[in-house]
Amino acid sequence: MRALDQDFPLDIWISFSKFFEQYRNYLKSDNELLKDRAIRVLKIAEEYPELEEGIRSEERVQELLPQIKMVLEDSFAQILQSNEIKIATIPFNNNVLQSSERYKNIIKAAGKDFEPEIKNLDEDHYFIMGCSIILKSYYGYSIDFRRPFFYDIPDENGITRHYRIMYNADFIEIIKTDDARDITKEDVAELLDNFDNVEVWKEKFPPNSWIFKGIVLANMFDVTTDVSLSDFKTSLIKYDKTQGDFVDSFQAIFRAIFNLHEIKVGFSNYNPEEEVLEKVPLRNIDSYILFNRYSDRCDTALCGGTNYYLFEKSTYFAISDVKRYQKSTPEEKMYANLIEQNINSAILAPIKSEGKMLGILEIVSPNVHELNSINANKLQDVMPYLVDSVLRSKSKAENELELIIQQECTSIHPSVHWKFRQEAKQFMRSMLEGTTTSFKEVVFDNVYPLYGQIDIKGSSEARNFAIQKDLVLQLKGIAKVLNKVIESDPLPIYEQLNYRTNRYINSITEQLQVDSEQKIVNFIKKEITPLFKHLKKKNSELNILIEQYEDVLDKNIKTVYKHRKAYDDSVMLINKKMAALLDQKQDEAQGMYPHYFERFKTDGVEHNMYIGESITKQNSFNKVYLYNLRLWQLQVMCEMENAYYQMKTDLPVALDVASMVLVFNASLSVRFRMDEKRFDVDGTYNARYEVVKKRVDKSKIKGTDQRITEKGKLVIVYSQSSDEREYIKYINFLQSKNYLEEEIEVVEIENLQGVTGLKALRVNILYHKKEDNKEFYTYEDLMKELN
Repeated sequence: MRALDQDFPLDIWISFSKFFEQYRNYLKSDNELLKDRAIRVLKIAEEYPELEEGIRSEERVQELLPQIKMVLEDSFAQILQSNEIKIATIPFNNNVLQSSERYKNIIKAAGKDFEPEIKNLDEDHYFIMGCSIILKSYYGYSIDFRRPFFYDIPDENGITRHYRIMYNADFIEIIKTDDARDITKEDVAELLDNFDNVEVWKEKFPPNSWIFKGIVLANMFDVTTDVSLSDFKTSLIKYDKTQGDFVDSFQAIFRAIFNLHEIKVGFSNYNPEEEVLEKVPLRNIDSYILFNRYSDRCDTALCGGTNYYLFEKSTYFAISDVKRYQKSTPEEKMYANLIEQNINSAILAPIKSEGKMLGILEIVSPNVHELNSINANKLQDVMPYLVDSVLRSKSKAENELELIIQQECTSIHPSVHWKFRQEAKQFMRSMLEGTTTSFKEVVFDNVYPLYGQIDIKGSSEARNFAIQKDLVLQLKGIAKVLNKVIESDPLPIYEQLNYRTNRYINSITEQLQVDSEQKIVNFIKKEITPLFKHLKKKNSELNILIEQYEDVLDKNIKTVYKHRKAYDDSVMLINKKMAALLDQKQDEAQGMYPHYFERFKTDGVEHNMYIGESITKQNSFNKVYLYNLRLWQLQVMCEMENAYYQMKTDLPVALDVASMVLVFNASLSVRFRMDEKRFDVDGTYNARYEVVKKRVDKSKIKGTDQRITEKGKLVIVYSQSSDEREYIKYINFLQSKNYLEEEIEVVEIENLQGVTGLKALRVNILYHKKEDNKEFYTYEDLMKELN
């Protein structure tokens, strides 16, 4: 309760002088009853003059409450005691001098020691509202500082009910004291600009410098439904799906709207693509229709009547007695589910927009008849806001899905994201202006490319060898079964199948042809598998043998997948390790100077980088950053080689890798291909770079059959003598850091289609067995150590 001496511009004096003035006027009335009433009230004024002069003490107010009630008797008509919610008080205070019976009952139901507090009035606004009374009552400024005030009072069921307070200030007077300042137009203008600065208000209106004399009468109105609808709209607009209390507050709002404290609220989404109902993928939001299932078809999740009302008539379906409905249609799963959840009445309402079903609102109660077709009409005020919210939610969910797809599948590198945002804004502006447009292709001019790869050597041969071993293993298993079959049942067809099986074994043992795998797979699928299925039923001994054969097969692809799996796992582990190391190093490189970066996993890991002014969007690019990135690239390639050979002994299949970087002397333009969702070089001349990139790793040293890439060597491909001089400097530096051996080999590369004059620097990489080991090895030394 606010104290009477609380910091306030007004010195509060509880007085009934305005009442007594009115009653003195009644003495002149011709109405004898009114005159007699005035005489009795004015007698109280004579006996207790302080009631007119004003009282500041709360204790004295309590002592004079019987007399105060007599003075206020006409203001609280007996016939309206159980209807009006009315109190006599002082401004913005909970000190109740008199109240109607209905107000007393409301406070009593709220519980022992409950004291109502004005919901939306803090200490500063309390002071400013006092100043507004002075400006209005004393100076006559028509400045409307008024705002609605509310009491939040729980009823006997614990449902919070909202009451709006309307003040009657006819029985007050404002008196200026010597301590009060004169308020000028300039002061008022300053106050208008400083509503939230209470210190300015206290400067103009020092505390207790004005006198408030009188009381106010306040009528209260139950606006629970209006406030609940407002809260409902606010909750729908600003809710955070990560907050666990959202559902609880949402449920409390519905309980207030329906004035039913045991109801619960659920939702189910409608998926039009699959014509099913689905649970909302948010924490703590239940679907009482779906119960313990994530999704279900509409015709099985809903009863026939519900389906018709929700989907055909587009209106709610009220079930006042679930058990009675269930008895009439015992085959319907919906009623059984509701009963199992102790639900005895329910309202199901369609959430629709422009004729399209979005979902179902489910309001349920454990009490029979509590929810019915009559109170279901309350939903008419709720549904428009709920539909808007669901539309926003679905749109947001779609955007989040698209964002996930973009991030996980077609992510835009952070270094160039600004350019895409720029074009996207331009695209949006054109759409708003109604201009026919398309998303412009993003181009970066005058950038320098860097390309590198760490490739698995002999990957095709290793893969073919793994396929060959798996096929031979499976065919030998088939031959074993067929030999057993021929022993007990020597039919010519079995012998023919066995002959073909052995022919396949011999042919792929010698050499695996391009179409060998597909021929053998078709042979097994069409002829062996159906036969074995038949033989399993025929003979128990064969059944055991065939099951032993099937146990060797992969459960998913139904073929032997032993050696191929070892190869695939090895490639996956290599790629994962190399990509992780490259990504980690790339984060560090971005900190040196921003640039575009992308990598790809194939049989190994390759990467593209572009650096230049047009990417960084700053006047900061200098070629020193390009040189730094080139040196960084060589160093990282050496580190990736080392990381690989440290993990080699743990691989299912021992493979080798070879590293190469491609130097392109000139700058070029890169364009984001919208159809392919990737960057590519732009222009005919620049396309030469892509040709070299795709073919050079398979090329040979001029005049030999030797590939330019080789295990244990770092290969740098270039075309200009200036590139050679530059990269020899980098190599010399890395030699001093024990990354590379001393000898540098310079070779010419055979002519590629449309590309001539390429050369390569080749230098042996130094290895160490462990990351913290400072002892370095050549490739041959390392192989001896590892083996």
